[in-house]
Amino acid sequence: MRRPRVGLVVNPVAGLGGRVGLGGTDGPERVRRAVELGARPLAGARAAQALRALRARLAVEDLEVLTAPGPMGADAVRAAGLVPVVVRVAGAAIGDDTTTVAVGSNAACADATGAGAASAGATPTAPVATASVVITTPAHTTSAVRALVDAGVDLLLFAGGDGTARDVLRALPGEGSERCPVLGIPTGVKMHSAVFAVGPAAAGEVAGAWLDGSGGVRLRDAEVMDRDEGALRDGRVASRLFGWLPVPDVPARVQQRKTGSTAATGDASTGIAAEVAGRVGEGPLVLGPGTTTRAVATALGADASLAGVDVLALRAGRADVVARDTGEAELLARIGAGPCWIGLSPIGGQGFLLGRGNQQISPRVLRAAGGRDRLLVLCPEHKLAALGGRPLLLDTGDPELDAELSGYLPVLTGHRRVSLYPATH
Repeated sequence: MRRPRVGLVVNPVAGLGGRVGLGGTDGPERVRRAVELGARPLAGARAAQALRALRARLAVEDLEVLTAPGPMGADAVRAAGLVPVVVRVAGAAIGDDTTTVAVGSNAACADATGAGAASAGATPTAPVATASVVITTPAHTTSAVRALVDAGVDLLLFAGGDGTARDVLRALPGEGSERCPVLGIPTGVKMHSAVFAVGPAAAGEVAGAWLDGSGGVRLRDAEVMDRDEGALRDGRVASRLFGWLPVPDVPARVQQRKTGSTAATGDASTGIAAEVAGRVGEGPLVLGPGTTTRAVATALGADASLAGVDVLALRAGRADVVARDTGEAELLARIGAGPCWIGLSPIGGQGFLLGRGNQQISPRVLRAAGGRDRLLVLCPEHKLAALGGRPLLLDTGDPELDAELSGYLPVLTGHRRVSLYPATH
């Protein structure tokens, strides 16, 4: 009986713009701008974290990990203490002979190598290397996916965001259950799709449960979504459906898709705003993205951004935006020695409070602000009820901080209306 085969594809630039406030990093110029602003690649490290969780579930001798060369997979496999089986990817070779400068302390991305691949109708050139990170394209991802499926993997893990999920959807042959099962390791910024685990460790746990066959895990068709940029320009947060992919069905460890945003009623927004003003008093408020937070800001008299993290100054029950679309560095500078209030609203349908679309509010920012005692969770009752009792989710990238923030959090649902609601990671 052959060993289970898991495939791994890493998008090295996925999520690169999150902490610096750039959102997605599609295209080499945006990647370069993110690096200039101090961004550090996290995809390889999060992929390695998932593989370590998989190792804890399956014995090493019972596992075969097939992957693409260098930063598209092999580096992360080695960082997890496993030996990669590197497949040949069509097109320009992804070799181990070109090394760039390591970024930060991310060992999984220390060897940034030249890479290349081919997709239907296109022959991409080798990825463009900056001083810090290899820049791959969708064509490299689709070619790597096809090579791994052709090699006969039982489950394909991919580390990326919604854009990477769309690349995987395009690359996989067949329809519905004919396709190779997949599971996303969340390393992007938004991740509206339902093909991702709730965190890297959860991805490894779910992969192990599926591969060992002992847990009765079945497959379900999960939505591949991405943000509707046209709706965002119209002042709405909405997602577009691009298709479905088969994923292992472990409800507590695989995220739901994002549902369409429904603005809080005027009364709800005004009530939550009054509660926020009473708690903050006079001083700064870091406000996360979303329809709910924007409606609350409007009720306070401020024109906050819809998809960015802003800093508001409150005084006498009113607010002004003093910094718009901030990144981690600016937030740290404005918080200073702290403390500082942070207002967040969970993502509709998913329940994520941290780690989806607000990576600027990093573990460093959260600790500088004062931790869980300085969190204001803003959520009208109908939005909270729509979660159906599922907990709020935390994926800050720091497991210790996620554990500190877990438990029952006070949720502001109106003026002098607070619900205690569970949060977990």
